[in-house]
Amino acid sequence: MGHVRITASTVCAVVSLASISPVLAQQGEWNPPRTAEGRMDLQGVWANNAATPLERPDSLAGKAIFTDEEVARLRASAERLFGGADDAAFADGVFNAALADVEKNVSRDGGTGNYSSVWMVDREFENRTSLITDPPDGKVPSLTTEAEARIEAARKYQRDHPADGPEDRTRQVRCITYGIPRVGGLGAGYNSYYQIFQTPEHVVMLGEMIHDARVIPIGDMPHADDSIRLWHGDSRGHWEGDTLVVETTNYSPKSGYQGSAENLHMTERFTLAGPDRLHYEIAVTDETTWVRPWTAMVPMSRSRDPLFEYACHEGNIGMAGILAGARAEESAAEQNGR
Repeated sequence: MGHVRITASTVCAVVSLASISPVLAQQGEWNPPRTAEGRMDLQGVWANNAATPLERPDSLAGKAIFTDEEVARLRASAERLFGGADDAAFADGVFNAALADVEKNVSRDGGTGNYSSVWMVDREFENRTSLITDPPDGKVPSLTTEAEARIEAARKYQRDHPADGPEDRTRQVRCITYGIPRVGGLGAGYNSYYQIFQTPEHVVMLGEMIHDARVIPIGDMPHADDSIRLWHGDSRGHWEGDTLVVETTNYSPKSGYQGSAENLHMTERFTLAGPDRLHYEIAVTDETTWVRPWTAMVPMSRSRDPLFEYACHEGNIGMAGILAGARAEESAAEQNGR
């Protein structure tokens, strides 16, 4: 299990990530690569394998930073739990199990078991206790009353109509997209590699998960008309010094991130923080979903390996099984009710 050194001073510096690379260059510690146009060269394959949870656990309330000794204990616990062939943990499960220092990770599926840990990538531990840097409590802000009602209505529909047709399944199950951004949850440690390509006019970000590709124009141009709504929104990029800034609006109502959808406004910042380190910051706003904006920063590591094809349902045959199973359950319930 990896250990990323991010201290309290680093957390404070997140608000000015654009200053990191020039400082390093001035100190002579690192000569950052640049494109022929003189822009910071972000190209390559980058991995988000951070173990740090999006939100700070309640048990760590008021504690923004681990000591190095505490991080070492977390790494040792994670290695003991997931360094062999036992059941794997997903999303925040690795962090939570290591934090609790449980005797053994218990699979969430007692019938079939989870993936073996052999097939999972090692997760990287750092000194921060949450990816969220603002609000200071490390929590996603409270939902608005409107958002609470909207989310509960969607959950009720899913409970009542789990598989009437393929449209009732989530976009993830339908192999459409896992959405942008993938920060929090399965966004780390699970098909969480990205390849960045740059030209003077565009930046392309190719995601491993469902091979999502974002082609982002660079320059001063307006967003698409408000009537045009896209799964990944409409992105426009520009440079602020050595930081690539991407503004995204025009999300589809069928999109979704932490309860938000068509009213989401996202600002991403990509800053090289070293030869093998990329700081990826997101700031999200949606007045119809959260009572205030919030910000998170994900440390990404350079990978020497290429992206591999993501197969999803191996031809989407899983959907046929899901729907057939639902019809079989309905038939059995009807017969038992006679």
